[in-house]
Order: sequence, then structure tokens, then C-alpha cells
Amino acid sequence: MTSRFKTFAAVLALASSALAGSSAFAQGTTLLNASYDVAREFYKDYNAAFVANYKKTTGKDVKIDQSHGGSSAQARAVADGLDADVVTMNTSTDVDFLANAGVVAKDWNKKFPENASPTTSTMLFLVRNGNPKGIKDWDDLVKPGVQVVIVNPKTGGNGRYAYLAAWGYVKKKGGTDAQAAEFVGKLFKNVPVLARGGRDATTAFLQRNIGDALITFESEVVSIDREFGTGKVDSVYPSISIVAENPVAVVERSTKKKGTGELAKAYLDWLYSEEAQEIAARHALRPRSQAVLKKYAATFKPLQLFTVQELFGSLGDAQKVHFNDGGQFDKLYTPGAK
Repeated sequence: MTSRFKTFAAVLALASSALAGSSAFAQGTTLLNASYDVAREFYKDYNAAFVANYKKTTGKDVKIDQSHGGSSAQARAVADGLDADVVTMNTSTDVDFLANAGVVAKDWNKKFPENASPTTSTMLFLVRNGNPKGIKDWDDLVKPGVQVVIVNPKTGGNGRYAYLAAWGYVKKKGGTDAQAAEFVGKLFKNVPVLARGGRDATTAFLQRNIGDALITFESEVVSIDREFGTGKVDSVYPSISIVAENPVAVVERSTKKKGTGELAKAYLDWLYSEEAQEIAARHALRPRSQAVLKKYAATFKPLQLFTVQELFGSLGDAQKVHFNDGGQFDKLYTPGAK
């Protein structure tokens, strides 16, 4: 069995387990959301609020099931047959992949506001309590003797954004692409092992005690505090980082077959509601609502942010240049190299 189909089988088994016990719900009243690792806690709270609101406004019961994994692995699983009704990813390239496979609409990013991305995030560093290595910015991560935990850019959006953020750091300071490539190459030489997804990276850093720093989404700080207790890590905001959009889409291949299209749209529409934006902010996902963003200004520390479009054209362009087989990442990263 190939690794691709092993991945799909594992995700499908997880989804099947999540769906067990839902026979009390008639077809069309249960949704499956295929999502990325680091969004687990947010969607746990969001789903409960959505179910309550849907019952209040329609009088109907609904059940939401979740499947989580590396964003790209999830996209491949859905393309291969995981019967999700919606996808909530952390990179648009994973949804584009599904669009090209005929699984979601070609114009998926026009189906909902804000480029079909109800929230955004950014990349920061988590370091050991007290920051014993004195890590303050990207330059500190390429120093000799510093080990960095990063998600594999080929399997997760978390890793792609970490890579692009490091590349963009050099560019925004006036560096050339050649200098950016050299810098990112040094960074990945300090990576002892690439994690499969965001939660796998967190587990490696906290439970397996690998690395001096973890590059991850801003929202993961809240998850770590809740799961492992406060005081385990310190968060470090670099001087420059990237805007990471969190795109969503209806899986039309599934909803047409299951008759869940209206419910799936309602589920994603409600992500833009003030209540949902509040929940997102509490999980350190940057809300699109300016009122909610202002209310949680203390959570979202100011830093210089750049967009993918500004430096790379689009995530699709970045995918072709950096992350496809034979791209820049393959040229500058050799597993096990020191």
C-alpha cells in the first residue's frame, strides 16, 4: 500500500469513527468538516455554537463531525473519496487542488466573503519557558546549535507558511531571492525532523522535547495553554511575518449526492457572524470583523505583516516555484543533512 493510500485510509478510518453513533440523525442533518490540525479546538467550540444557533433559528437538529490532519493530506483524502461536506483549510492551494479535481467549485473563493477566508493567522515562534536560547527574530533560528521544529511544507500549510514567512523576512529587509534561498536553507539545516502537521509539530516540541523553537500558527499558542497548561512555552513575535488566510469551501461533489448543500452553505456562512468571529478571536484566529478585531487588540500583537500576493504572486505560484517536486524546497532541504 502506498503512503498516499495509507494516509487516506487513516483519515477515512478517523472519519468513520467520528460518524459512529450518528444513526439517529437522518440523511442531510449531519455534516463532515475536513479541516487542518491546528483548528481542532476552534471547531469544537464553533460547532457547538452553530448547532445551538441552527436549532434556535430553524427548529432543526444538526450534527457536525470533524476530521483533522495536515491540510494537504486532508485535501488528498477528500479528493480520494473522504465524503466531507465542507473543507476548512489553511492554504488556498489545498482548495485549488480540490477545485482542479472537480470536488469543489472552480470559483470557490468567490462563494463567500473575504476571498472565502473568514479568518486569518500569522506565523510566530514558540520557545521553551524563559526562552533559554534568547530567540527574538528569524536570524536567531539559523544560528548554530538552535534546533527548529517545522511542519513539512509538502504535507501541511503550516509548513508552507513558515517557509514563505522566512523567505519573505529576507525580501522585506531588502534581500535578493538568492539571499532568501540561502537563509531558508540555513533554517532547514537546523530542522532535526519535519512534522506531518501542526499538531504533530506541537507534540514533537512539547511531548517529545525536540527542538528549541517551534514555528507555528499564532492560534496554536491558545491550544497549547489549554491542553498542556500555561507556562510551558513563551511566544515570540518576529519583527516580520506573513498573513495566512484560512479558506473554506463547500464540497459540492458530496453535498449534491447527500442533499446537504443548503446546510453546508449555512455552516460556512455563519463563520462570518459576530458570534463566530468572537469564538475565532478567543482561539487567537484573527477575525475579519473589524469590531471584534479591535475588541481583541491585546491578543493580536502588532507586527509587520506581508501577504503572499505581495511577494509571491499567489499561493499557487509559490506552490509551483517552491513546493512542487523539484522546486526550491527540494533543492535546499536534504533530510538528515547538517
